Amino acid sequence: MLANLIGLLVAICRLSKLKISRGIFVTLVEIIRGTPLLVQLFYIYYVIPLLLDGLFESLGMSNPNIQFSALAAGIAGLSINYGAYISEVFRSAILTIDRGQKESGLALGFSARQVLRKIVIPQALRNSIPVLGNYLVMMIKDTSLLAVISVSELLLRTQTYASQTFETIESYTILAVVYLILSLPLSHIMKLIEKKFHISN
Repeated sequence: MLANLIGLLVAICRLSKLKISRGIFVTLVEIIRGTPLLVQLFYIYYVIPLLLDGLFESLGMSNPNIQFSALAAGIAGLSINYGAYISEVFRSAILTIDRGQKESGLALGFSARQVLRKIVIPQALRNSIPVLGNYLVMMIKDTSLLAVISVSELLLRTQTYASQTFETIESYTILAVVYLILSLPLSHIMKLIEKKFHISN
């Protein structure tokens, strides 16, 4: 949900008429898409608190000692990373909306923001459902990467259990099955939603 919100806001900013706004968000998206999620998780968890400490110390605060919880850093990392990719999905979907619909909305007395909110974005969201479904499944699987910053998720729990019991084959096989149980129904649900919207067209 947070990744979708970030993606939508970034897409709108990238379509802004302000060159500075477009330039800033294009650069941010390229940086995020050009670096691995694993590196971003480490950066958010370890580096950004140090940068904020330095910033606040330069402003006169003594020993701010800012820290993020592993879970907060993990949520932020996944949301920002997937938000960058999803922004491209939304941006493409918005650009495919017929210009005539926008002009009709303006002719009916809607403001540009109302046209965007009531006409463009709902259609763009509907058209993005298939890709968003794929990203949702991918994000669930990528939660396994949160183990590197000590988030107590499935992979870390499995590693702990396997190291204590030496049941390596059984532990990781069960882990793989759990991810399948989580991912397959979601894929099926997203296909049903996609089919429903396709039929209603």
